[in-house]
Amino acid sequence: MDGFWDILWRELPRFLPVLLGGFVISISVAACSFVIAMLGGLMLAIGKMSKNRWVSRCASWYIEIIRGTPALTQLFIIYFGLSQYGIDVPGFAAAVLGLGMNGAAYVAEIFRAGLTAIPDGQRQAALSLGLTPVQTFSHILVPQAFKLMLPPFCSYSVQLLKDTSLASVVAAPEIMFRARMLIAETYFSMQIYMLVALIYLSVSVPLGILANYLHRHMHGPRMARV
Repeated sequence: MDGFWDILWRELPRFLPVLLGGFVISISVAACSFVIAMLGGLMLAIGKMSKNRWVSRCASWYIEIIRGTPALTQLFIIYFGLSQYGIDVPGFAAAVLGLGMNGAAYVAEIFRAGLTAIPDGQRQAALSLGLTPVQTFSHILVPQAFKLMLPPFCSYSVQLLKDTSLASVVAAPEIMFRARMLIAETYFSMQIYMLVALIYLSVSVPLGILANYLHRHMHGPRMARV
């Protein structure tokens, strides 16, 4: 009977193209979700910092509700729950929307922490020089806060890439979906899941190294690893 490595090397030319094709979908889901999370997170952060009590409360409620429920449950609501009311969302779109909306709640706190770390005197100085609030926000506050937010954003991107594995439950044809199809066909579960893990590591490890480098470079060597 063939051993683990014998089967892996023999079936590698068959498994790898299928899994890599699924991984391209995983990266696409992660990239689209990241854009939604960044835009949504910025709006939520601005809303939570708003002086309008209701806007601030609504943003806070959204963040608490999303962070307090599993991402898998949110995907099920979008993909299966909405179909009960005649709203059919394709698997890829459901994965992007669900992970993006989930990520926005976490990214909002990164934005808020970065923006509040900038001394308020800089905002007041910019306004006194004639800049509008929008110009002050986009030209003065955001560029300085971005340096503080970049390492957490890199860490979030690593987590988001791994979270795309949840997309398989809504029939998005990403890498885990392809892996389960191969396993159902060949029953070589250990070999296939090992390849999946290695493919994820090939991207997540460099991103993690980049996040740690940025964290040390921007915050000093005494800071803990990301």
